Amino acid sequence: MVPFALRMTSRARAKRPDHRDYTLMTVKTAESRRPLRSYIWDTWDKSPEERSFLAKLDACLLTYAALSYFSKYLDQQNVTNAYVSGMQEDLGLHGNQLNYITTAWTVGYVIGQIPSNMLITRIRPSIWIPAMEVIWSVLTMVLATANSFEALVIIRFFVGLAESTFYPAIQYVIGSWYKGDELGKRACIFHTASAIGPMFSGFLQTGAYNGLNGVYGLAGWKWLFIIDGIITIPIALLGFLIMPDLPSNTRPSMFYTQSQIDLAKRRMEEIGRKPPEKFTREKVLGFFKTWHVYLLTLLYILFNNGSGPSTSMIFWLKSFNTPGHQVYTVGQINTYPLGIQAIQVVTTLIWAWWSDAVKARWPPIIVAGTWSVITCIVLAATPVYTHITRRWVFYYFTSVTGGLSGLILAWANELTGSDNEKRSFVVASCNTFAYVTQAWLPIVIFPQVEQPRVFKGNVATACIDFAMICTALTVLYLQRRDERRARRTIDMDDDGMDGADRASAIEDPDVKPKLDIVRNDVVEVDRT
Repeated sequence: MVPFALRMTSRARAKRPDHRDYTLMTVKTAESRRPLRSYIWDTWDKSPEERSFLAKLDACLLTYAALSYFSKYLDQQNVTNAYVSGMQEDLGLHGNQLNYITTAWTVGYVIGQIPSNMLITRIRPSIWIPAMEVIWSVLTMVLATANSFEALVIIRFFVGLAESTFYPAIQYVIGSWYKGDELGKRACIFHTASAIGPMFSGFLQTGAYNGLNGVYGLAGWKWLFIIDGIITIPIALLGFLIMPDLPSNTRPSMFYTQSQIDLAKRRMEEIGRKPPEKFTREKVLGFFKTWHVYLLTLLYILFNNGSGPSTSMIFWLKSFNTPGHQVYTVGQINTYPLGIQAIQVVTTLIWAWWSDAVKARWPPIIVAGTWSVITCIVLAATPVYTHITRRWVFYYFTSVTGGLSGLILAWANELTGSDNEKRSFVVASCNTFAYVTQAWLPIVIFPQVEQPRVFKGNVATACIDFAMICTALTVLYLQRRDERRARRTIDMDDDGMDGADRASAIEDPDVKPKLDIVRNDVVEVDRT
């Protein structure tokens, strides 16, 4: 128990030389008493009631989110695996057509995200998200019937459109339930499925090619699409049962009692994270009056396009095979690059625990970005067919930034939590414009005809990762600036600031979102 409450009146504060020093000292005292077990898993130092609630929430939300994201990435990755496992030859694909197929998916994915995330503030997530998952799983199986480049492009577009509803929506829902010392781990645990999906797809393609190739007259790459759809449909049906809505519209059920739903609402009130409100013209225009939508979106764009060299290893392995001389089998080409995803899983979890432990999102971004810059420079400087071991090792490091997605979106959820609709819009904008960029950038800097050398792609990616580091530091600076302004506004309120000046300070669009958070920080510290 912190010995003194921080909610001091102006008179009480006047008795102290500097109440800000006292506040800082008290907060540090509270932090120093945080038990070690809470750094391992954050629920272990909470009340039994809260621990029981979070265990149920984790079991339902994270299980469904991780399984669905796994299936989404399975469906997303399978085109590349199918391409190098016979689809290219069977359908006569050539040149940059694989890039165009990928771009078709990206276009559909981009179009649907913001509208979907705006709708999900009004439509129950437990219905909307699983329904879209059923649609994309059926379309994935339909890919097995494609017999031309044009058919692949059309079907992949609609797969992307259906899948666009998932990732930003899940990140928004996760941000609606968890506090700051819980959010990074959950967002990243969920995100590890993005690495496990491609890993499993590689093994699945190997199994389909070796065990099902030619069965019922279907090529192994076609069986991959069918199996992916069969895996995904049961996961979608599970979502209808266990996927929660938001704290504001979740109903009592076999999973959550009314008292637990009320607890969830109180938890979000304590950190200033608001429930859905009515859309107004002023609210929507307000989305664009602060730096959040611009810089957080830019940060996510840079992150999302900062691991391009990870796509090159599979082409590098295939390039060793020449007519009449095979170095790597199809199975080896599909499985050897899986070390990239294995490293991504490990680093993702490291970034998550580190970020929640220090209650800051920026340190892992800086470290991972620096690591990726070095990796890209080494790949650019290393000849393709000499120093094989060095190139192999550094290919495995090409996705060390992959786990930052959850942390960046956790940061976005925290920075915009005082406006629910803005939070949903910013999270969707991050992912949307990241993929808008991804729709054309890989074709420019990683053209398929230049694989696996792609010198300009490696150099460009090093520059992108450096820009990501600079953007993260800018976001940190603006976050701390806004917090200082918000605290000054509260101090002015306590000290009897002139009404007009105080109103002007409160209406500052960068300061206003911080006021509730700072006030709640002050109110809640004495409860720890």
